[in-house]
This record gives sequence, structure tokens and C-alpha cells, in this order.
Amino acid sequence: MSFKIGQTYHGFKLMDAKHVAEINSDAKLLVHKQSGARLLYLGNDDDNKVFSVTFRTPPEDSTGVPHIVEHSVLCGSRKFPIKEPFVELVKGSLNTFLNAMTFPDKTMYPVASRNEKDFRNLMDVYLDAVFYPQMLKTPAILMQEGWHYDLPDKNAELTYKGVVYNEMKGVFSSPDAILEHQIYAALFPDTTYGVESGGDPEYITDLTQEQFAAFHKKYYHPANSYIFLYGDLDLDDQLKFLDEAYLQDFTAVKIDSRIPLQKPFKETVVKVVDYPVSPQESTKDKTFITLNVAAGKATDAESYLGLMMLEHILLETPAAPLKKALLDAGLGKEVFGSYNKSILQPTMTFGVSGANPGQVEEFKAAVAATLAKLANEGLDKKLVESSVNIFEFHLREANYGNRPKGLVYNMKCLDSWLYDEDPLIHLAYEPALAAIKRQAKKGYFEQLIKTCLLNNTHQALVALTPSCDVGAQKATELKQKLANYKESLSPAQLAALVKQTKALKERQETSDSPEALESIPLLELKDIDPKAEELVTVEQKEQGIPVLLHPYFTNQIAYVNLYFNIGAVAEAELPYVFLLADLLGKVDTARLPYTELAKEINIHTGGFAYDVFAFSENADDETFTPMFRVKAKALVSKLPEMFGLLGDVAGSSLFNDSGRLKELIRETKAAWDTALFRRGQQVVASRLLSYVSPVAKYNETGLLTYYKFIAALEDNLETRVNEIGRTLAAVAQTIFNKDNLLAGVTCTREDYEKFSESLAVLIEKLGSRQFKPVKYSFKAQALNEGLLTSGKVQYVAKGANFRRLGYTYHGSMKVLETILRYDYLWNRIRVQGGAYGAFTQFDRSGNVVFGSYRDPNLAETVRVYDETVQYLNNFTASQVSKREMTKYIIGTMSALDTPLTPQMKGERADAAYIRNISQADLQQERAEVLATRQEDIRKLADVVDAVMQANYLCVLGGEQKIKASKELFGQLVTVID
Repeated sequence: MSFKIGQTYHGFKLMDAKHVAEINSDAKLLVHKQSGARLLYLGNDDDNKVFSVTFRTPPEDSTGVPHIVEHSVLCGSRKFPIKEPFVELVKGSLNTFLNAMTFPDKTMYPVASRNEKDFRNLMDVYLDAVFYPQMLKTPAILMQEGWHYDLPDKNAELTYKGVVYNEMKGVFSSPDAILEHQIYAALFPDTTYGVESGGDPEYITDLTQEQFAAFHKKYYHPANSYIFLYGDLDLDDQLKFLDEAYLQDFTAVKIDSRIPLQKPFKETVVKVVDYPVSPQESTKDKTFITLNVAAGKATDAESYLGLMMLEHILLETPAAPLKKALLDAGLGKEVFGSYNKSILQPTMTFGVSGANPGQVEEFKAAVAATLAKLANEGLDKKLVESSVNIFEFHLREANYGNRPKGLVYNMKCLDSWLYDEDPLIHLAYEPALAAIKRQAKKGYFEQLIKTCLLNNTHQALVALTPSCDVGAQKATELKQKLANYKESLSPAQLAALVKQTKALKERQETSDSPEALESIPLLELKDIDPKAEELVTVEQKEQGIPVLLHPYFTNQIAYVNLYFNIGAVAEAELPYVFLLADLLGKVDTARLPYTELAKEINIHTGGFAYDVFAFSENADDETFTPMFRVKAKALVSKLPEMFGLLGDVAGSSLFNDSGRLKELIRETKAAWDTALFRRGQQVVASRLLSYVSPVAKYNETGLLTYYKFIAALEDNLETRVNEIGRTLAAVAQTIFNKDNLLAGVTCTREDYEKFSESLAVLIEKLGSRQFKPVKYSFKAQALNEGLLTSGKVQYVAKGANFRRLGYTYHGSMKVLETILRYDYLWNRIRVQGGAYGAFTQFDRSGNVVFGSYRDPNLAETVRVYDETVQYLNNFTASQVSKREMTKYIIGTMSALDTPLTPQMKGERADAAYIRNISQADLQQERAEVLATRQEDIRKLADVVDAVMQANYLCVLGGEQKIKASKELFGQLVTVID
């Protein structure tokens, strides 16, 4: 159907239409005349269709009302009157993306699916949720998702509970989250960006039901909405549905949701804030210092792209001049930075961690002096070229991993559309890119430094200093506040609170009626292809090197993975392998200093990455192949240069510069200090499985064990640095050996010839020596650790290896993952327990883990895991309908059928090859998933019971909480010293 500008279609007037060549899409901008809703459609041949409805939602305080409303609208609506429509969708949809997200100034509800019927179902549930939610008339929803007073009986201790309350306690357990909040509070004291849209736990409990409902009433109207459609779909049919099902019921109103500009400062604001560390933790070298600038506007396409590139030039490569200047000055151990472009007034941050309070003024002076020098004397032209090139590569590649392209494009549109400008300016990037490339050699970035950084007084110097007292002090104050409040209540008020607590618990424990559940639309199993997607691998051999070719169209980009078998590395040296992965590309090579190496990589390639992973054999966690993986990508025409640079890195990296080694090790340790709690879910799952599984033990060497290793190296750097360099050199020589190399490449068959020719450039730079694998003495040991931190929530993991307990892998275990995550664990741990979430994972190697995250509980969560067997014993056809079973299977298939980019397909095929997982194995798993019935799930009760009886446990969390349950643990470990 052809659309004409100025014409109206199902109530929508077409305002503009144009082709966006950069993303090969036809854009149409429409307005629904009656309701005032705006709509943007990007039409193309992508079958992964995307829909979203976004509202501009600027908060006025830090109660987290936009975040809590985001959770709550998905807790039942007019057409779908059940407690958790979102969860029911996750269980039974073929969605490729399903979520809701709160930003500082907007709330977004995106969905994606490749199935047309499913796509419409998702749209319908989400639109009904945002426009007609039950939260407006059901106070229990705010209590569950936001916060409530919890008092099981009149003699119990009064506490706060709520999903968002505990989620944000978890967020604010990480110093980087505290820092980010304080930066925006300092830069934007008079606008919405100065408050915490996600909610500060100190203020979340001020939110009332009246304020909660008023926020929705004010902002959740079509006149304040931004509707987005993307992909290969029938626009006329979608417009008809939107108009008839929803928008025709609304009349446009004037909504004041505009974001005002912060008035610039006359001088730099200085702010120093404490953050909590454990009482036993040293405060030395734990300060964060940042200089932050409000730079440009998100609606200026050229400065938006140019400032992104400038931040990369200054901070994001080993050759970055500001990063080097700060490290050379001894200001902190890690230099970091960011450019946040997704707010009206984007911000640029320059920061250091691992510093001390007395260095604040010195840091400020060093940043100013370095920027002035760069602006006046000029940036390295090759460095500028390299950063511009890497941005251009990624723009043209448009590879967003697991995220649907349409979702990423939607977010880019909102960076201008939300502020009443053309939604396409950041997608149609060619004019801005061309202008920057044209001006780059004429001082463009130097001028940006002057105008946006040096001559801009809208700056804030924000420091975060560690305190051993502030955490305990706030905990004591909160406890006293709640005790005082309870003391102030009359007997009748106490009884009312107990009644309210019990009523909420009853509501949470009461199942929706079958009739209500059937309101959620559901696909049928016949809508699912019974055939597993084939992972295409063509085995080749080049100069004696086995090569796995994955022939997919990649738009003339070659994705290359080099797998070096590292089974010859001695057990005592394993942590050095992970250190090597962190240091490669950041040290000199025989041919190039590291600064020049970084520039060459960015000029000629799309980047290199290094990681270490042990691949377990198909059905055996004791047999595994440890690999050092080098990931690289480049235009096919640049493959000779790419392999030459890879050969330099792998074949001739030098570790004899003690100053550089010390700098990098300190930087690595500081980065881990910041990230450890944020990665809590991964840390506890890995640590737990390391108690029982040799392959997990190997991989855990790169997590908490690695952090402890790095901390020990840092403590003894002066005396050990030369030894460290020698060990790294020896380990590198063992690893980078052409005789233990397997290569994987994803490109077309036509482009493979260029790969074959170019590989020789790498081979001649690698060593050749006999590969002698060593035997590792990994032994099962139930350490059952309580990992002590200053955090306010827990990550609780329990698991074992079911093969070792006498059971075998079956595809129904994938269905069990879905059932437990979105039914049993969701209800017991998230809804009733107030945690942010919980999960289970069953691997075909036998490793299984139950985990919770941002969890206020500990012993209670372990009890829930242990009681899973009772839930499964009741999982029968008489208790669980055929419809419910179909829903769980479809939800499981959604996860199995996540769309993969060509790069991801190649990597998945590589992993299957290394693990000896055949196409027949994948097909069998798929068939078993599709054939799963209630009885298959009930039979898994024995597996789960054996896992729980094995009693392997690991928890990362608050010191007080863990010590209160110390009888559960074999040992307590302070994580950060």
C-alpha cells in the first residue's frame, strides 16, 4: 500500500516520509489526530519486528516513581486482569525481546518477535498495560513492586519490603552507581536529571499511593507517547489496530512534560560524598575523583557524534593522551570516562579510581593542563584517524549482538525525538560523519576541547571517599527509624499493619483463576518449527591449521576467532593466563610501542578482544578443553593488516617494562574493586560450581580467584614485577603456538579465499613447539563460602553436578528452567521475598545452579530452593493444565530461538565443535523440549532433591546478614581487603 504525505490512515496523518540509506529503511512519521500520539515506522526486510511505546516521564524527586510505575503497569490491566501479565507473556511467547526500562527522563516499553501473531499479542498486552493498569485501584501493587511496611505479627521487627526498594539497594551497593547519582545531582541541581529516576532507597518509602497514581495519570496518555514500529510488517494493519483498539478512546490534552535546560554554572561545583566500605576494609587508594561537564545538546547530530569520538580519543585506548597523563601523574590506579548522550544535555566524565582524598585539586589541575596542551598543541593525527575509523566501522557494521536492531534504532531516535526534534538525525549519520571526517585534520576535535570542555563553566568536580562507618551508621539509623515508627503506633494501627502484611502475602500466594489466565493470548505448538536451526560449519585446513568456516553473508566483514589450546599451561600459572588476556594489546610488541599498536588496530580493524574459557565436553564436566580466544574483525580487504597486527600481539608482546606492568596491574585491580559486587550473580554461581566441577573450577580461576590473585600481586608489585613479567612471557610463549591453534571464520565462501591468503601473515609470527597437556588436580571441595561485603543485598547460589549424582541431561530441563524462573522462584523469591530476581541453569555437562540476585534475604531463599522438590512433586496433569504446559514450552523455545547475528552464529558453531555437540544432539534437545509433559517435569523432582541434599552453597552479600546465618557456611571470607 502506498502512503502519501498529508493523508490520514486510520486516524493517523502522515507528516513526513523518507528513505534512510544508512539503515536501509523507509521512515514514516505520523500523528494520531484525535489522541495526539506520535508514531515512527521504520520499514525494511528485517523479520525481527519491534514495537515500543515510550512516555516522557521526568521525575521531580528520588522516590523512584517512574521506575515503580514501570514495574506496576505490568501487574494486570483492563483486558488482562491477572497479577503478572508480563510473566505470563515471558512464559508463553516467542518474543525475541520483552522488557520495560526506566531512564532519567523517559520510560520505555519495547517488545520484539519474528512471529506475526505473537507480535500482535505482545503489542496488545503492553498497550492495555500502560493505558489501563490495575495499579490505579489496587494499592497492593505499589506495596509489592515499590515498598511497604512488613510486620508478620505485632512482636516482629518492622521492616521495609518491595521489589524496587531492594533492587535499588542492590544498585546503590556499588560505588559506581552512587558516583553516577552524585554526578547528576551536582550537574543538574534544578532539573529532573538531578534526582534519581530509579529511586534512592532513602526516599522510595516517601512515595504514597496518591502520588503514584497521579504520576501515571499525568504522563501515561497518548498525547505524551512516542510509538515505534520497525521491520517487515503491514503498516496499514498496525495503524488500524492501534486506532480501533486503543487510541480512538482518547482525546488529545496538553501535557507539560518538557525537560528544561539547566542554567550553566559560573564556576565549577565541588562535591565530596562518602560511600560505605566494610569495617575491616582499608580506605587507602579507594577514592573516586571525577570531573564532569554538561557538553552540547543531544539534538545536535554533529556534536553528539563528535563528542562520542572525542571521549574515545581522550580516554578509551592505550594511546589515549588524557588517560596516559593522569596515570603518569600517579593520580589513581584506573582512569575511566564516559559520554552519556541519552539525555537532553549530554555529559562527559573524566575520572580516576584507586585515588586518595588529598589528590582532588591535583586531579582537577592535571585534567585542565592536559586538555589545554592538547587543544593548543594539537592531538596526534593518527590517533584521531584511528578513533574516527573505529566509530565509522561500528556504525556501518550495525552489529548489536543479542539486542534487536530495531530496539537500538528506537533508542537512537529517542535521543532527538523525545526533545521535539527530528527522530532520524542520529540514524541518518552520513552528513555528521562526513563533516567530522572533513574537519578532523583541521582542528575539529581541538576546537571541541576548547568550546565544550575548557571554556565551559558547566562543570562539577565530584569525589567519592570510602567510609567504614557510614554503612553501619545508616543501617542503625534505619533500624531506629522503623523501631520508633512502630513504637508510635497504637494497638489498632499495629493490628492494621499485621493485617495488611498478611493480606498482601495472601494475595501473592493466591493463584490467578484459569479463566483470568486464559485472557493472555497464546500461540500453539504448531507455530514452532520442530527443526533446530543448523549451525553451518565447513572444516578446512590452511598450512596445517584446522579452520572452521561459517559461510554467512557479513557485508564484507570477516569475523575471526583464534582458539589456542592452553592445556599445556601449568596449574600454578593459570591466573597468569587471565592476566595475559587483560594485558594484551596494552603492552609494547617487538615492532610497535603499545600506543602505536592501539592506533594501528583501530585504523585497520574493528577491534581485538581476548578471553579465556574452558569448554566442557558434551556430557562431561571432567573432560574439558581450555582455550585462549582472540576475537578480531575487519573488512575482508584489510585481513592482511589484521593478521599482521594479531601476529605482533600474539607472537611478540613484551612484558619487560616494569613501569607499564605495574600501571596495568593496578588499573586491573581498581576496575575489579568497582565491578565485583555488580557481578555478584556471576561470581557466586561460578564459585559454587567450582566446589563440585573441574571445568567450573578452571573457569572460576578468572573470577574471584583472579581478583584475589591480582590483589596479592598489587600488594607485592615492587618486589615481584620482574618475576611477573618473566612468567607472562613464558605463558605467552606456551600459548601462542601454531601447533595448538584452531581458527574460526565467519564470512562468505567468496571472501574465504582472502582469509586463506592472509592467514599466512599470522602463522609466520607464531612459534612452533610440541604441545604437552598437563593434568590438573582439581578436587571437589564443599567450601560453602559466605563472601562478606559492605553491600545491602545478597546473591544466593546453591547447586551441584547432577551427572555425578547419577542423572543424565534431558531437554525437559530447559523447560524446568523456564517454569522455575517465571513461576516458582518468581513467586517465592521476587514477589513474596522482595528480591529483584532468581533463576536456575541446567547445563548438559551436569552443572546446575539455583541463584537469586539483589535479594534482601538469605536463609529464607535457601529454604525456598530446598522446598522446590515439593513444588515439583505436585506438578501433575491434574494440577497444571495442558495450556499452562504449552505456555512453558513456548517460552523455552523463545530462549532457544533467539535471533543470532552472523558473528554469533559462527561463535556458537565453534563452541559446539569444540564441545563435540552435534547437530543431532541439538535436534534431540529441541525434540525433547517440544515433547515435555507435566510428568517429565515431576520426574525431575528427584534430580532437584539430590542437588539440594548435596548442600553446596555460596553467598555474596552484606556482612551482617551473612554472619547472622553463619551456621550455613563452611567459612566466611572478606572479599575486598
